[in-house]
Amino acid sequence: MCYFPSVCYKAWRTARHNSRVCVALSLLLTSPVFADSVPADQGEIVITPLVHSSVQLEHDDLVIQVDPWGIAGLANAKSAQLILVTDSPAHHLDSEAIAQLSLPNTSVVIAPNGLQQVADGLVMENGDMIKVSGVTIEAVAAYDIIPGAPEHPKGDANGYVITLGDKRLFFAGVTECVTEVKALADIDVAFMPMNIPRGRMTPAAAAECTKLLDPDFVYTYHYDQGWARRLANPDFGGPELPGGITVAESLDLFEAELEGSGIEYRRGNWYPSQQ
Repeated sequence: MCYFPSVCYKAWRTARHNSRVCVALSLLLTSPVFADSVPADQGEIVITPLVHSSVQLEHDDLVIQVDPWGIAGLANAKSAQLILVTDSPAHHLDSEAIAQLSLPNTSVVIAPNGLQQVADGLVMENGDMIKVSGVTIEAVAAYDIIPGAPEHPKGDANGYVITLGDKRLFFAGVTECVTEVKALADIDVAFMPMNIPRGRMTPAAAAECTKLLDPDFVYTYHYDQGWARRLANPDFGGPELPGGITVAESLDLFEAELEGSGIEYRRGNWYPSQQ
């Protein structure tokens, strides 16, 4: 018998929350990870979508991690000589994941808003170009056009263009199709965000931006914000996507918008518990 109903209810809620989080994480940890490849000079580039916006690249004995996030463990991630971080929230900048995946000589490239969390990070401002671990890296502005929270001000975060072999790969980060993105040329593989809150980067907008870049291959990523929130709070409902569509429907719409463009759409396996 419970003599303090409010206390008992809170305890039940906490237990249910913890149980549902454990179930979600166990599904992630037991889900297979699938890699794609792209032909390039000095051997193919192996691309492994990990979680949300976390990507692993392998090329010619080099491992690169982009936005490593250890929310579900790092069993499928390899230690890297180069780590790129696009933004400061934990699902982009996870200092524990960075530490676990770093080697003694690892370079960690961060956006300006990440310096407080990674004091020894190599800061790239929008528009900078450097060469690290033999890889040419260009920092591209990543920011909002549509105003309102959550805000992504110009100058805070980065997208990145990296050159591996003869291929240029663009990781947009969290951005809309801003002038700096539209100005990019000769992109072979693009990673485009979609379904960002406030109606930013809808399937149509993300597809239109992709067609301007005209890569050979495109991945959508960072497109299920509710999924990421529910890892910490399984009861999170979140706002509907514009038009009341589901996340799965948004992927179909993006693919339909690309029809006839000649761009190969690779969906990846970013949210394993949903597969």
